[in-house]
Amino acid sequence: MARGAKNEKTPVTAAVLLIGDELLSGRTRDQNLVHIADLMTRMGIDVREARIVPDIEEEIAAALNALRARYTYVFTTGGIGPTHDDITADAVARAFGVKIGVNKEALALLRERYGERDINAARMRMARMPEGATLVHNEVSAAPGFRIANVIVMAGVPAIMQAMLDAVAPELEGGVPMLSRSVRTNALEGDLGTPLGAIQKEFAHEINIGSYPFYEQGNFGTNIVVRGRDDALLDKAEAAVKALARKLEAEREKGKP
Repeated sequence: MARGAKNEKTPVTAAVLLIGDELLSGRTRDQNLVHIADLMTRMGIDVREARIVPDIEEEIAAALNALRARYTYVFTTGGIGPTHDDITADAVARAFGVKIGVNKEALALLRERYGERDINAARMRMARMPEGATLVHNEVSAAPGFRIANVIVMAGVPAIMQAMLDAVAPELEGGVPMLSRSVRTNALEGDLGTPLGAIQKEFAHEINIGSYPFYEQGNFGTNIVVRGRDDALLDKAEAAVKALARKLEAEREKGKP
């Protein structure tokens, strides 16, 4: 169980808020969501929602307020650099209704990194944080992210975001890790649909079953993913899915001309 983990009945949840016009225009392909979701899954934290918002302060603040009220944690990426459109810190301060100013600890890190001569007005922007925020350290480029309440604010550059996430992860309360099993079959999703639904109903909310069709070398098939936190139930559900797949495969083979 992760450090400070809650019990099985208390889900730990998260949302990811991706910030930046470049994501919405297609100019930049996001790499951060998959990295955050992968680490959170291993920590037993369920990422349940992700949003992309433009570089507009009121829209960032509105999305943040909606998400932080619903989930244990909210991770934001993007908009904490030195340019005029890096407005995430201002939007977070607006969402929490607090003042924003230069964080002395962050400024000291930047001075150490750049030297007094190179600390210009643009770089000073990276030391601005909402009142009450604590630093999220960054081993790649020194300019830190920050955390306020359940909101963790990180850079958009993937390597820097990953360094920040690694720094803050030990402070997070995890849950029971989600386990998964995969069943690959040449049975068609349309044939699996109804009986697979019956298996899902049998296990209610303890087990989640998803089906994902594929097409390879002229043949259709289905990958079935069974997910849950209880090993014994997972074994039982996987066995039921495998039995169904074998039955449908046999019927399909028998029906071939």
